Amino acid sequence: MNKNSSPAGAQGSDQLLGTAPIGRLILKLALPAVAAQFINVLYNIVDRIYIGNIPGIGATALTGVGVAFPILMVISAFAAFAGMGGAPLASIRLGAGDKKGAERILGNSFCFLLIISLVLTVGFQVFKRPLLYAFGASDNLIGYATDYITIYLWGTVSVQLALGLNTFISAQGRSTTAMLSVAIGAVLNLLLDPLFIFVFGMGVKGAAIATIISQTVSAVWVVAFLFSQSSVIRLRRATLRIEPRVLGSIAALGVAPFIMQSTESLVTITLNSGMQKYGGDLYVGTITILQCIMQMLVLPLQGVTQGTQPIISYNYGAKNYHRVRQTFKRVLAISLGYTIAAFLLVSVFARPLARMFTPDQALIALTARAAAVFFGGVWAFGAQMACQAAFMGLGQARVSLFLALLRKVILLVPLAILLPLLFGGEPMAIYVAEPISDFLASATTLTLFFSRYKRLLPLPAPCAETDA
Repeated sequence: MNKNSSPAGAQGSDQLLGTAPIGRLILKLALPAVAAQFINVLYNIVDRIYIGNIPGIGATALTGVGVAFPILMVISAFAAFAGMGGAPLASIRLGAGDKKGAERILGNSFCFLLIISLVLTVGFQVFKRPLLYAFGASDNLIGYATDYITIYLWGTVSVQLALGLNTFISAQGRSTTAMLSVAIGAVLNLLLDPLFIFVFGMGVKGAAIATIISQTVSAVWVVAFLFSQSSVIRLRRATLRIEPRVLGSIAALGVAPFIMQSTESLVTITLNSGMQKYGGDLYVGTITILQCIMQMLVLPLQGVTQGTQPIISYNYGAKNYHRVRQTFKRVLAISLGYTIAAFLLVSVFARPLARMFTPDQALIALTARAAAVFFGGVWAFGAQMACQAAFMGLGQARVSLFLALLRKVILLVPLAILLPLLFGGEPMAIYVAEPISDFLASATTLTLFFSRYKRLLPLPAPCAETDA
């Protein structure tokens, strides 16, 4: 072990990435990550469930908050830029025995998150109202959208640090600790939401206050851990500065997850504006609910891929390609099995899932009808998630960027604009864009991955490979 080795208790966690049996290691890392993502659903979904059930105004308030969703996704996207761009690189450096290099990546990511938080807070506060109208708000919705986002934006720095730095805890094999950082805030949010919304009668403002308080608690937990001796890689005063070369390497890899999440905003804007044009507020409301259900389905899968990404990155850095191949094969099987099960689930329970978010019968009926189309290609999505996570773990920045653009920017957005034009302004045509994009993107990603498989992970002499 090199001179930069960490304390014994912490060091064991990153050594396991290169030595523990793969099956058990995936369970050890992925299950807490899945739990963390499932808990993270509470942040994104619980507000909307409570808001949608406010007596008298629930359906309109829910749709109004849904219009603000693109701003939330841009904030999360910058957290992913630093966190998912830096964490795999930190894992690779750990695998190569370069702890100082990993800590420089962490320090640069931390400084970037602080700077971008200030920029986002000021920028969105100044331009929020015209942006919300551009995102599909009507005069009936703008008040609820503005009330929610005005308060939420003051918690931008907490959201950035909680989401962006938590990946560095997972990157060192401490997935249970990463899960706890999410769980603390999510459980607090679950308790505070009804208090502020209903008991204090604050409505959507109360939901926003509950969220930023909860994210602040999570951020404090994450930062405190990364400063502590329990962390394999630590935030240190000497590394808290921007180094252009280090930030450039983070950006090269981080641009793909940034585009994945920020283009979710573009997708939401396109779908909302299209539905407002061809169908009105009721159809905009279905997009809010369908995207919430999609998050409920996809976030646990992201937990699987993110939980196993440190195994791929660490062993790739250590040139242990056999373990990388074995890990990928298992993650691909798990991901495809999950998305097929998710497709069956939403096909059977679309109406009860919609009813979670609103008691409005017209909105429930339309959402259930649209879900049969909207989720038609989700069964194939597991292949894209597994391959894209593998590309990220291997540090393949350019191909990750292309795949991030493919599904949403190249396929989904143009289809959502063109299909209703081809079908005479029929709003149901907009829903069809989603399954077409899912299928084409998944097929392309699989083809691209396996065409590069042997070059990225060269086979050693036959005697060198043993089962892990």
